[in-house]
Amino acid sequence: MSTTQADEHADARRALVWMCVLIAVNQLGFGSIIPVLPLYALSFEVPQSAVGVTIAVYGLARFVVAVPAGQLADRIGRRPVLAIGGLVSALGNLWCGVASSFVELALARFLAGCGAGIVLTMGVVVLADISTPARRGRMMAIYQGTFLFAVGIGPFPGGWLAEHLGLASPFLAYAIAGLGAGAVAWFAVPETRDLATARRGAPAGPRPSLVSQLRVLLAQVGFVLAAGVMFINAVARTGGLFNVVPVLGRDTIGLGTTQIGFGLALGSVVGLAVTYPAGVLVDRLGRKAVIVPSTVLSGVALVLFCLAPTYPWFLAACVAWGVASAASGAAPAAYAADSAPPGMNASAMSTFRMLGDLGYVIGPIALGLVVDLHGPQAAMLLGAGLLVLIGLAFGRFAPETYRAGGR
Repeated sequence: MSTTQADEHADARRALVWMCVLIAVNQLGFGSIIPVLPLYALSFEVPQSAVGVTIAVYGLARFVVAVPAGQLADRIGRRPVLAIGGLVSALGNLWCGVASSFVELALARFLAGCGAGIVLTMGVVVLADISTPARRGRMMAIYQGTFLFAVGIGPFPGGWLAEHLGLASPFLAYAIAGLGAGAVAWFAVPETRDLATARRGAPAGPRPSLVSQLRVLLAQVGFVLAAGVMFINAVARTGGLFNVVPVLGRDTIGLGTTQIGFGLALGSVVGLAVTYPAGVLVDRLGRKAVIVPSTVLSGVALVLFCLAPTYPWFLAACVAWGVASAASGAAPAAYAADSAPPGMNASAMSTFRMLGDLGYVIGPIALGLVVDLHGPQAAMLLGAGLLVLIGLAFGRFAPETYRAGGR
C-alpha cells in the first residue's frame, strides 16, 4: 500500500469514527422519544387516530428534504449541511417540547423531521464519499450498527426522563442531542465533498443539473431496483412490523404488550449481532449475494408472524425479521453508492434515501387500509409478497456492482 493510499484510508477511518459519534448522539435522542410520543400527543386531548399524524408528518418531512439536502451539499459541502441538519432537528424538538396545542406539535414534528432527514441523508452521502467499493459494505455496516444500537437503547433513558421530569422532557433531551450532533458535524467531521470525485477522476467542468443526474441514475436498472428494495422494506417495516404485528400478537396469540415488546427487542439485538458480518459478506461475495436472500427472508418472516401459533413461534418470527432486516441494511446502500457516477454521490444517495422515506409515509397508510378491508393477515401477506417479488426481481435483473476477495 502506498503512502497516499494509507493516508486516504486513515482519513476515511477518521471520518467514519466521527460520523458514528454524530449518528449515535442524534439517534439516541430519536430513540428517547419513541416510548412517549403517543402519550404526549394524546395529552393534547386528541383522538387516537390523530397520533398517526405526528408520525406521518415526520416521515413526509424526511421525504421532502432528502434531494434538496443532497443538492445543497454539492454546493456548500457536506459538513455545513450536516451542521444545519443538527440545528434544525434541535429547533424542531425544542418546539415539540414547548408546544401548546396539537396543531403546533404537528408543525414542530414536521420541522424536526426536516432536520432528521438532512442528517440521515448526509450520513449515507458521506459514507459514499469516504468508502471504496472494496470496503463499502463493512463501513456502512459499522455505521448502521451504531445507528441501531443508539435507537435501541434510547427508549430507556427517554422513558426514565418522562417518568421523572414529564412527557415533554425527552423532546428537550432530543433538542440537546441535535445540538450535539450539529457541533460534532461542524467541529469534527471532515469535509468529504471532493474526496470521491478526486479518487474516481470525475471530468472537469460544471456539475450536471439535477435533472440530468436523475436521468443518468434512473436509467440504471440496478439503481432503481436497489431503491425499490429500500422502499418496500420501509413499507413492510412501518406498515407491517410497527402497525400490524402488535395487533396480530394480541388477537391471534393473546400476547401482552410486554411480550410483544420483548420479541421485537430480541429481534433487534440479534440483528445487531449480524450487521457487521453481513457487511463483510457484502464486500466479499457481492451486493446481490446479500440483498436477494435477506429481502426474501424478510418476506418469509412476515409470513411467520401470520402463522405463529404460540409465543415461541412469534419470537422466531421476530428473530428472522431482525436478522434479515439487519443483514439487508448495508447492502442496498452500498449498491446505490456503487452505481453513482463520479461527482454524483449526493444526488444518488439522496434520491435513494428519499425513496426509502416515501415508504415510511405510504406503508402505514396502505397496509392500514388493507387491515381495515381484509384483516391483518392479508396486510402481512401483501407485505411479504412485495418483499419476495422485489428480492427476486433484483436477483434477476440487477447487475452485480462489486465482488472481490475482501481487502
